[in-house]
Amino acid sequence: MNKEDLLKSIGKNVKQARELKGLSQVELVGLMEVNIDTTNISRIESGRTNPTIFTLYRIASALEMPLENLTKI
Repeated sequence: MNKEDLLKSIGKNVKQARELKGLSQVELVGLMEVNIDTTNISRIESGRTNPTIFTLYRIASALEMPLENLTKI
């Protein structure tokens, strides 16, 4: 798997998890307790950026799920 495919896979996982919780991107950012722009969530979900492990951890925490759920390939 190349880098682009990996980022798209993680982004898809983030988007699916967020939607399952019924949250908008803005609501997710509000739950993350860090200063992150909503456009960053959009870029993560579309696989256009490489999120840090800390950002993925914060997303997982906000979604009340294990980090490994977001990083499944």
